[in-house]
Amino acid sequence: MLRPYDPERDRAATRRIWREIGWIGKDEEERMSRYVEAGRALVAELDGEAECLVCMASGVMRYGEEDLPFSGVTGVTTSRVARKQGIAGRLLARALAQDARDGALVAGLGMFEQGFYNHLGFGTLGYEHIMGFDPAHLQVKSTHRAPKRISKSDYEKCHAARLRRRRGHGALNLFPSELTRGEMEEHEDNFGMGYLDANGDVTHALWVKPKEVSSGPYRILWMVWNTRDEFLELMSLVKSWGDQVHLVRMAEPAGIQIQDLVRQPLKHREVTSKGDYSGGGHAIAYFQARMLDVQGCLARTRIAGPSVRFNLRLTDPIERFLEEGGCWQGTAGNYVVTLGPDSSAQSGNDPGLHTLEATVNAFTRLWLGVRPATGLAVTDDLSGPQALLESLDSNLRLPTPAFDWDF
Repeated sequence: MLRPYDPERDRAATRRIWREIGWIGKDEEERMSRYVEAGRALVAELDGEAECLVCMASGVMRYGEEDLPFSGVTGVTTSRVARKQGIAGRLLARALAQDARDGALVAGLGMFEQGFYNHLGFGTLGYEHIMGFDPAHLQVKSTHRAPKRISKSDYEKCHAARLRRRRGHGALNLFPSELTRGEMEEHEDNFGMGYLDANGDVTHALWVKPKEVSSGPYRILWMVWNTRDEFLELMSLVKSWGDQVHLVRMAEPAGIQIQDLVRQPLKHREVTSKGDYSGGGHAIAYFQARMLDVQGCLARTRIAGPSVRFNLRLTDPIERFLEEGGCWQGTAGNYVVTLGPDSSAQSGNDPGLHTLEATVNAFTRLWLGVRPATGLAVTDDLSGPQALLESLDSNLRLPTPAFDWDF
């Protein structure tokens, strides 16, 4: 039985699921329940007990200058007794169908491994660049004022600041403030620092997870800012930790190359390569996204430069997980697509145009600018005449999309 989550009926069973998979430990059950109940949740019931839980949160995703309604998959968890029965796939498909019916254009998630969610139409986003550096090596000319301490009780102000922050292409805003609260309460030693305006609202700030409070490494979990001066003030604040903290790690913000601000980054990487405070960077892709409404997404797409028109023959692997006759049947179909200043996707086929064949996984990656068409034709389920692929390469020159919000 697939049904909505009922707090009174399902709280104990879903807490057991999270204990079985190691997502919560002792004294973390209340935090878990707040997280689950912050958005919308569904469960799959076996023998009268919830054995699979899917959690969703609404938000928006930035595409260029547009904010698209977004469906965030904030958790998919299955108990030990319900594995390998296709339950999680069917439950997630139902949740996505309901969000698509309610107007979400795009969905996204953080994957435990590449492959499972591909079966539901999700394609992998670009690499997240995680940089590690000695804060004493930061070359920041700006100075910083004495910051304010930010506590876990300030989560509402922090969440509001995250929603107001500078966002690049692909960046998310997830609406429930309990998601920010959950991040801030996750570890006892986590701490925050930042700056407030005259009304007491957070303007720019960061939230930090130390491995060892005394010496690090420190991981900046999130950083919010809007202007160049605000960003540099926060980096100057990070530099001030250098007398005590040996290493700081952070995800590169959109449009910023952290290595530009670090003195002798290659030497530091070499010298520390075998230690507990190894510097340098690494890249890994752990977010995925998929279109829920091709026509809706294209109607909100603005691409500078000349337009390119083509037929799109789209397949969607989620179909086998959906109930026949349900409110949403995926995105598969034949479209005539225009990509340009006035983009669109219309049902049908124009025999005078080239045809692109793709899964929704691959087409979402193309549309977002994760990789060019010629690259996706090598590694993903996307194919078409070489002339069309090259035209798409020239047309879709987008910044690398980044969610900029872990979930």
